[in-house]
Amino acid sequence: MDIVKNLQELDWTYVAVVIAIAWAAIAFQQWLLPWVSEHFSGKRRLYILAAAPAIRLLIIVAAIFLLITHLMEPTLQNVIALLSAVGLALGFALKDYVSSQIAGIVTLFEIPYRVGDWVSIDGTYGEVKAINMRAVKVLTPDDTMVTIPHLKLWSSQIHNANDGSHKLLCVADFYLQPRHDGEKVRDTLYDVALTSAYLQLGTPISVVASCKPWGIHYRLKAYPIEPRDQFRFVTDLTLRGKAVLLQLGVEFAVFPERSGGF
Repeated sequence: MDIVKNLQELDWTYVAVVIAIAWAAIAFQQWLLPWVSEHFSGKRRLYILAAAPAIRLLIIVAAIFLLITHLMEPTLQNVIALLSAVGLALGFALKDYVSSQIAGIVTLFEIPYRVGDWVSIDGTYGEVKAINMRAVKVLTPDDTMVTIPHLKLWSSQIHNANDGSHKLLCVADFYLQPRHDGEKVRDTLYDVALTSAYLQLGTPISVVASCKPWGIHYRLKAYPIEPRDQFRFVTDLTLRGKAVLLQLGVEFAVFPERSGGF
């Protein structure tokens, strides 16, 4: 038995009318909702705009249902065949969604991140604000909320800066010419961190120096009081450190310009 009716038995006018009405309804709601939202403010406006995709999906589903019931012979075998095809299509379409759900369950046991942790996932760095079943919400330093599916747990490295604690190591970099008193610079940078208003007392402070072809690279490492203070802390260390080094007469390194486009 054929699943689809004979083409000669189909009412093509009905098919055209359903498609035309669906297209017109989608176009109308795309105009109507933004117009209505302009008469509201705050969360109401956002809720109205957010309803657009859901309404468009309902229109498309309704149109497809009407077309299928018109094109298909309404027998048990045909219904089973259709449901099987729909199930197979949904399986392929939702495989990433299901994988993200499973990864979300895995996060409950492995705990790669918690709310309040500062993480870097697939190039996005920020504070974890919410952990849902499918995705984690990360607020970046630029005040942008990024939704990252737990699916990244399978394929990407997850860097956790504080891992559930209040300790988050910050680093301020200084690039100096090689002709200077290294011990004096080290002690000066140490004092800069020790006198910072953002320093978490009782935590270690370290100054690491390494030789480079262009000079000496100093890394001043310390912990702020709160992880969210990390950017203020690094800014404070950088600005005050630069001012003190200039008072010592230390010259900052200048990277040589590359020629030839290399």
